[in-house]
Amino acid sequence: MPAQRAVPPGSPARPSSLARRCTRIAESRAFDVVIIVVIGANAVVLGIETYEHLGSAGPLLHALEWFFRAVFVVEIVIRVLAYGRRPQDFFRQGWNVFDFVVIAAVFIPGLHGDTTALRVIRIARVLRLVRFSPGLRTIVTALLRSLPGVGGFLALAIVTLYVYGMTGWLIFAKEQPEQYGTIGRAVLTLFVLLSQENLPDLIAQGMAVSPWTLIYYVSYVLITANLLLNILIAVIVNSMEEARRLEATERLADGYDEDGDGVPDEVDRIVIAQRLDDLRDLVADLERELRIERKVGPTRSEQRSTRPSGEQ
Repeated sequence: MPAQRAVPPGSPARPSSLARRCTRIAESRAFDVVIIVVIGANAVVLGIETYEHLGSAGPLLHALEWFFRAVFVVEIVIRVLAYGRRPQDFFRQGWNVFDFVVIAAVFIPGLHGDTTALRVIRIARVLRLVRFSPGLRTIVTALLRSLPGVGGFLALAIVTLYVYGMTGWLIFAKEQPEQYGTIGRAVLTLFVLLSQENLPDLIAQGMAVSPWTLIYYVSYVLITANLLLNILIAVIVNSMEEARRLEATERLADGYDEDGDGVPDEVDRIVIAQRLDDLRDLVADLERELRIERKVGPTRSEQRSTRPSGEQ
């Protein structure tokens, strides 16, 4: 049995007036602005709570926290009702699941008062600002998609640090025990060297041991600071391009279908444009086969003047 296509909010087929009303609210710009303002105010309140001796402001901040919870619950309810008879489609999008979990987690039994877990959940609300910005969504999606590639990069970086750490321990263990006395100190020293801030000092200390240590530090900087970091940048850039294509595909999938043929209108326009291009190519091929030259034909006066006198 084929899977049913999810009906996005805003499509013309709405089962009830309540769903249509919720759809109009959820898709309105004013609704997004209100939620963004509330999330920003929530972030400000969280920052104020970090100060001590709030005094009479404590009950006000507590009341504002419950106000934020109520607004976010109403927001989720409206967005779920906008899906009409298929509220489960709300959870098909990862950002919707994140919003629901962050908002519903504060009502878990046992999370009350000023616990660390509750504070972490409240701080996570600020991350909901990402879903309102397509650019930020693309960046976050790219970072998530780059995790497999970043994992390979980290494995290569760990191997490189370990090999250079062991080499540094063999060379500098006696002369520089604080930096290279153990493999752990050696790796930590090389990790800090990635910033290249202490590179002149380390080179000077190495030159006091042997001029050949310059090769050790130069090769390490070339491999880590140039080669490895460029590999990491390439992985992230590639994931960014994939995230952009995925975002464009999702926008096409969630497009409107005013003609009711089950295909978004944007997809219809793309298909029509492709068919027109194919038709132009077909006409060009036929003209080449029939050896038809594209030129402006003679005018009627020229045709009359070129006719034989007996044909007039």
